[in-house]
Amino acid sequence: MREKRNIALTRRGVVICGIAYASLPQLSVADDIEPEDYGRLARVINGHSIVLKSGLRVRLANIFAPELKTDFSAEAKNAILTLLNSRPLGLFYQGAKRDRYDRALAQLFTLRPDGTPDQWVQAEMVRMGYARVRSYAGTAWRIDELLKLEAQARDAQRGLWQSADYSIRSPAPNILAQDVDSFQIVEGLVISSAQIRGQTYLNFGSNYKTDFTVSIARKHKKTFEKAGFDLANMEGLRLRVRGWVELYNGPVIWLDHPQAIEQLNSALS
Repeated sequence: MREKRNIALTRRGVVICGIAYASLPQLSVADDIEPEDYGRLARVINGHSIVLKSGLRVRLANIFAPELKTDFSAEAKNAILTLLNSRPLGLFYQGAKRDRYDRALAQLFTLRPDGTPDQWVQAEMVRMGYARVRSYAGTAWRIDELLKLEAQARDAQRGLWQSADYSIRSPAPNILAQDVDSFQIVEGLVISSAQIRGQTYLNFGSNYKTDFTVSIARKHKKTFEKAGFDLANMEGLRLRVRGWVELYNGPVIWLDHPQAIEQLNSALS
């Protein structure tokens, strides 16, 4: 039964990718970006990873597309192939140039005939609904634009946003525990915050031993404070947090940069 469903998704992906790409106006790059590396596509691994003809493996910074054999993985792969195939490409780095797997961690652009940037590939993938925003410390370039595009795609139920597999998660621990070892977007109200030996814990339930928690290490505290977060007084804030869900006294996301948090309200009085 599962095999039949995957075949259907692959067929659907070809059609949806074509419709989405044709019906949405293309984005242009407004900034004067000068790429640092150039190349052409050799193959697509998934919606956020490619290999250039030079052999350089590229991980597109700040997005997370469906991985192989998951819902909408074929559609995402088809979408990025349509964007990049036969186009000259430019890589722009902001922050770390390589990830832990030695892949180029880059903003990717298609190029015009004169070599100047044309389309920002990350923005196109997010806008069409074939990737979610996933920022990294030091690489959150134009992240606010990506978040707006993601919200528009989610509201319009484009691409992966049609699937419950990628819906915004509740912090309810019994539900979130099923998402351990995966990237998720979690939205909820901070019930309490605690500072213990310099570590910050944002608790989304009354029992810190079982409920969902966001944890921020002492060494990252100043980065969050510079971004306007008062970590000692977060109670009552509704937050949308994105990151890798782990299990440590209940589900937890460890954060090292403030761009992974969206504040959705003001503190309750």
